[in-house]
Amino acid sequence: MKTFISLMMVMALLVLAAGCTPYHAQGAGTGAVVGGAIGALLNNHNPWQGGVWGAVLGAIAGATLTDISMQASQEAAQHNKPVEYRTTDGRGIYQAYPLDYNEQTKCHKVQERVWEDGRLIKDQLKEVCEGQKTEKRY
Repeated sequence: MKTFISLMMVMALLVLAAGCTPYHAQGAGTGAVVGGAIGALLNNHNPWQGGVWGAVLGAIAGATLTDISMQASQEAAQHNKPVEYRTTDGRGIYQAYPLDYNEQTKCHKVQERVWEDGRLIKDQLKEVCEGQKTEKRY
């Protein structure tokens, strides 16, 4: 059983590493830290095992949420109209609203909002650029 668990963890980490952008890595890292801490606290008999499982599941969830966020904000910027994604049970809602476009930098400003059980849990501005920035300044 331990070999199977170890193999599954290694495969999950390889899948995450294969398709990661820097944004996915940030989401996966945050998810792994939070999931690991929660898993360790919930598993009273073996906190290490709970921490590892929590970290793996948290990393997958964090990378997935980052991917949804990137896709929706790019879609809102490209089509210049609001985008909304909902979970199948309707408890989670992700919204992206295009706000402004800067002709010099070729970047769109998008407002992201995430709702969970009717409560706003995230509200931030994001910049979606048409090309790659090569300098830290505009």
